[in-house]
Amino acid sequence: MMLHKKLHTEMSWEHLCGLYDEISDMAGVMQDPIHHAEGDVAIHTQRVINSVTSLPEYETLTEREQQILWISALLHDVEKRSTTREEEGRIVSPGHARKGELTTRLFLYEKVPLSFADREQIAALVRFHGLPLWVMDKPDPKKALLAASLRVDCYLLALLAKADVLGRDCEDKQALFDKIALFALYCEELNCWRKVAPFPSDDARFHYFYTENSTDCNYEPYPEKGSEVTVLCGLPGMGKDTFIRQHCADLPIVSLDDLRRQHNIKPDNRDANGWIVQQAKEQARLYLREHKPFVWNATNITRKMRDQLISLFYRYNAKIRLVYIEVPYAQWQRQNNARNEAVPVKVMERMLSKLEVPTPEEAHEVIYWIEGQSQTIL
Repeated sequence: MMLHKKLHTEMSWEHLCGLYDEISDMAGVMQDPIHHAEGDVAIHTQRVINSVTSLPEYETLTEREQQILWISALLHDVEKRSTTREEEGRIVSPGHARKGELTTRLFLYEKVPLSFADREQIAALVRFHGLPLWVMDKPDPKKALLAASLRVDCYLLALLAKADVLGRDCEDKQALFDKIALFALYCEELNCWRKVAPFPSDDARFHYFYTENSTDCNYEPYPEKGSEVTVLCGLPGMGKDTFIRQHCADLPIVSLDDLRRQHNIKPDNRDANGWIVQQAKEQARLYLREHKPFVWNATNITRKMRDQLISLFYRYNAKIRLVYIEVPYAQWQRQNNARNEAVPVKVMERMLSKLEVPTPEEAHEVIYWIEGQSQTIL
């Protein structure tokens, strides 16, 4: 898919700054001179972009891969603007990659629409752009790398990291390049270089990531009898109810909205929301005890929300299918406005800014239902 006409590799930095606050805000955001003696985030980002397009490997990429890598370079430090602070005499930006993923997703959904797969690849590159340098410092390097490989092309990730180092002025450049080379070797060793890490089955993948002390990614857990639970995930107005009518009409539904309506509780009544969730969980437990399939219908837009549910369902040996539902931004607005209980625009935008698209390791199966059909993120 070609890029939006307002964002492409030929556009000048000044033009980008005039169009988007996300880019202009980089000016004046200082960096630690030990690691970034070249200057502020705007200077560094321009140098990274130039480094990306100057890499010999860049010319061998497909046009789509070049576009993905270029935009990732543009946005990789987008949230240093909100996370940078001075700490014990040093300039630090803790969490800028994690927050940058959310901003990148919002930016490429609302302002510069791309295909779902391209957007999520760029968001993942922003999220993991430091991984090639720090993977061996993780508590569990193997699990960290395999999880990343489910979302991002590790080859593109290594190229972005290489350009990131080239865009710096620092004394440890060679040591950083050595780390990137080690990262590539580790990817090859774990069989996730230029491809998704292989697992024997969905059950094996879920068990490996979900079980805290699991070390064998090839372990096949013993199949236990339990419910098949479909957990819907999506912002209000994306079409979750339509999906249920078309694909889950014969299944029992646990719906937070239905429970609110039954008890005359408004969605913005925060004091009652906890009670509603507990009522829904009790309803779910009835199905779980009887090993019956059912659908959990709620927004579930953050990983924390989903983890709480998955923990409950998995305790009953359930097989969990996460279905993420999305339509384009303009269509989403129209669909929300057409609802009997339209969500206020400010609430919609606040929820959109917090959206964490489910990742493949979160459940036994993760389906991305985009514009009425199943798509992949890689």
